Amino acid sequence: MSESISPPSGQSQPGSASKSLQGHSGAGAAPETRGRTTIADSVVEKIAGMATREVPGIHSLGAGMSRTLGAVRDKVPGGRPSVSRGVKVEVGERQTAVDLDVVVEYGVSIVDIAGDVRTNVITAVERMTGLEVVEVNIAVDDVHLPDEEEEEGEESESRVQ
Repeated sequence: MSESISPPSGQSQPGSASKSLQGHSGAGAAPETRGRTTIADSVVEKIAGMATREVPGIHSLGAGMSRTLGAVRDKVPGGRPSVSRGVKVEVGERQTAVDLDVVVEYGVSIVDIAGDVRTNVITAVERMTGLEVVEVNIAVDDVHLPDEEEEEGEESESRVQ
């Protein structure tokens, strides 16, 4: 069923006695114009967190205290690692900004890894949400040394027995 309206009295359009109704509603409107989509901050945080963790050379995310609390939470039965730890975002209607706190592996180029993280985060967020990423700020909070993992493992093994 098609809706039509007549032009205001006194005005006529050549070759047409009526004009099709144009707008953002009705069966003829494109699906993307029928309603509003909102994306929660937590959704963008999770996407950015996953995209950051995919980059080789990233050891973990989060500043000192949040990493410590997160590690404790991860060890509690039923606890799950937080994908968005170390990620803060601001989401608007069409744009978003991302702030990341990361720990890098010893020996990697921080400049190169920051570029890789920015590229991966921007690509993932824009592809999945359609939001324009206006900036990705990266704070490198620590460097993970190869021998740190062995020391942590020894402590946890002696306490478990």
